[in-house]
Amino acid sequence: MTARVLVVDDILSNVKLLEAKLSAEYFEVVTAFNGMEALGKIEEHTPDIVLLDVMMPGMDGFEVCRRIKSNPKTAHIPVVMVTALDQPSDRVAGLDAGADDFLTKPVDDSALFARVRSLVRLKMMTDELRMRETTGHSMGLVDPAESMSEPAPAGRILIIEDRPESLAWFQAALEVGANEVSGVDSFEEAMVRVRGGDYDLIVVSLGLRTFDGLRLCSQLRSLPEARHVPILVVVSDGDRRKLSQALEMGVNDYLTRPVDKNELTARVRTQLRRKRYQDRLRHNVQLSLEMAITDQLTGLHNRRYMSRHLDTLIAGAAKTGKPIAFLIFDIDHFKKVNDTYGHDIGDEVLREFASRIAANVRGIDLACRYGGEEFVVVMPDTDVEFAYSVAERLRKSVETTPFDISRAPHHLNVTISIGIAGSKMPGDTASALLHRADQALYRAKHDGRNRVVAAAA
Repeated sequence: MTARVLVVDDILSNVKLLEAKLSAEYFEVVTAFNGMEALGKIEEHTPDIVLLDVMMPGMDGFEVCRRIKSNPKTAHIPVVMVTALDQPSDRVAGLDAGADDFLTKPVDDSALFARVRSLVRLKMMTDELRMRETTGHSMGLVDPAESMSEPAPAGRILIIEDRPESLAWFQAALEVGANEVSGVDSFEEAMVRVRGGDYDLIVVSLGLRTFDGLRLCSQLRSLPEARHVPILVVVSDGDRRKLSQALEMGVNDYLTRPVDKNELTARVRTQLRRKRYQDRLRHNVQLSLEMAITDQLTGLHNRRYMSRHLDTLIAGAAKTGKPIAFLIFDIDHFKKVNDTYGHDIGDEVLREFASRIAANVRGIDLACRYGGEEFVVVMPDTDVEFAYSVAERLRKSVETTPFDISRAPHHLNVTISIGIAGSKMPGDTASALLHRADQALYRAKHDGRNRVVAAAA
């Protein structure tokens, strides 16, 4: 894995040492020697991770980190503090400033490379979600997710620890701030809980006496329910082998024993904040996909989706020999509704008509808004005779049941015209089927509207 790393330190020898180590592992290295230069390099080079010295003249590392994390354009970039400070209070100060981790000088190579690769992997996932969200935002489909600098929410936290006194300590420390905390002490129960629970964070002790905590982390990462849930491991101080293995398998963060309560809560806040941000990104991506194929006014599928889906259905029908029926609906004299009552009332009529279509077709049928006041329904495994009976039932329902509207006269009498075509095998195409249905609709309107006409066989 390669990535662009920004190394920030006011001492040239420290910068050169880190640059040499990272370059040897095929990372691209950018350097800066003070806080202001670092902020400028971030704007210019958009690094994948920042290795940031704490003690610098002028603007110290804490302030640089705060500025990085408060900018929505850079808040997702991981920041690792590289410092001689090794007290828990110093780490808490850095975490509160937004840092993702601490490395203590002199930096251990294995710890450096494991942490950089781990954080870069997480950033690459976030970058992909951000890119897709940006596409949806540029199309006007979604609003961007809030910044990661937003206050951390309360979350559902699962503690996996088989020492009762340690489990009780973790629960007491994390139940502040309205967190919902539960604990388990066995491998099997942990798997059951995660499969059935909607957790925001999982804390795993790697010093378990009755089973292997690393194996549990590996199994958790393979579960669909836990794929996007951050995992924080607790490891004995100096056990770099377990820590490196945990980071390689996708663990998000770690604590070393003895655990400082303030550092615990700070790291938990960071993970909950990141989880909420990534959940919002995924929600926006999913929403963009749905809106790209959905008509926003009626909630039915749109014309683009119908065209693709119809091609697939006809290709499948050509192999099985089963029929497809295609219905196209038009609201009679709809322009008069808009001209008389306004386009807002016209939208109410369209929404109500879409609801009636959805209520009268089967689950396997595809109902779409084709454009304007025209709607279509694609009915797989259906002949024209059955489709005609469905269309006639809907036509009568529309004719006999007035549409409710929000202004006087509060009810409108509406009628519809419907054209139907059935697939012809072999060699039929979506455009030919649509053309025949459209011709049948034209005849229905030409012959006086408020009727169903099927295309000639």
